[in-house]
Amino acid sequence: MNIIYVRNYEELSDMASSFLLEHLQAKPSMNMGLATGGTPKGTYSKLINKAKEAQFSFARVKTFNLDEYVGLSHDNKNSYHEYMRSQLFHAIDIKREHTFIPNGLAPSLREEADQYEQRIAAEGGIDVQLLGIGSNGHIGFNEPGTDFQETTHIIELADETRAANARYFNSKDDVPKQAITMGLATIMAAKTILLLISGEDKKRAFSTLLEGDRDPNFPASILTDHPNVTVIVDADAAGDYSQHVTANGA
Repeated sequence: MNIIYVRNYEELSDMASSFLLEHLQAKPSMNMGLATGGTPKGTYSKLINKAKEAQFSFARVKTFNLDEYVGLSHDNKNSYHEYMRSQLFHAIDIKREHTFIPNGLAPSLREEADQYEQRIAAEGGIDVQLLGIGSNGHIGFNEPGTDFQETTHIIELADETRAANARYFNSKDDVPKQAITMGLATIMAAKTILLLISGEDKKRAFSTLLEGDRDPNFPASILTDHPNVTVIVDADAAGDYSQHVTANGA
C-alpha cells in the first residue's frame, strides 16, 4: 500500500486528479470505477480542468459507479446518477452509453445487482477504482460485517452511514435505508485502487486502516491484500501521522 501524505484537501484533490489523468492518458479506453460523496468532488473538478488543458477526450472511457441508493429516481438531487451528471459527466465528452450506475429503481434489485456484476466482467473489469472511506470503514456501501467475498449486492445501510449522509437530505429519516453496491470482491478485482481520505472525521478510519487487523467489521481492511493500492490522505485525516508531510506536500 503506497501512502501519500498531503497538507490539505486542495492538494489531495490536485494529486488525485493528476493520478487519474495519467492513467487515462496511458489507456484512453480505460474502465474507471467512480465514487461519490463529498471527498471526490474536488478531484472531479480538477480532473475536468486538467483534461481540458490536456485536450483529453473521454470518448473511449467507460465508467462504473460503486453504488446507488434504492428508491431514488435518477433525477433526484441526492441520487448518484444526478451526482455524477452534475459533478463530472456534464463537463466531459463521455458517451452516455459508456456510463454505468446501478439502478435503484429496478423491478428486481437482485437481478440488477447480478447484471451489473456481469456488465463489469463483460467490459474487461475495472482498470482504476476510485474510493472514499466511511468513518466506520465502509468502502462503497459495504458496511461493517460484509463478507469479503461478496460481489455486487443489496445492502442495508448502517445508522452511522445514514446519519453521516443526512446532511444531503432534509433529515436522516429521508435517507434511503438500502443501496446497491459493488461488493468487496468486485472492488478488489480492480487492477489499481486509489483511496482518498480527507478530514478530521476520518482520522480514526485512517489509523485503523494502518494499524488494525484484516477484519470484516472494518471493510476497508481488505485493501491491505491488494497489490496496487495508493492512498492519498490529508493532514486532518492523518492526525499524528501528519509528520510525514514534507514541504513538497507529500
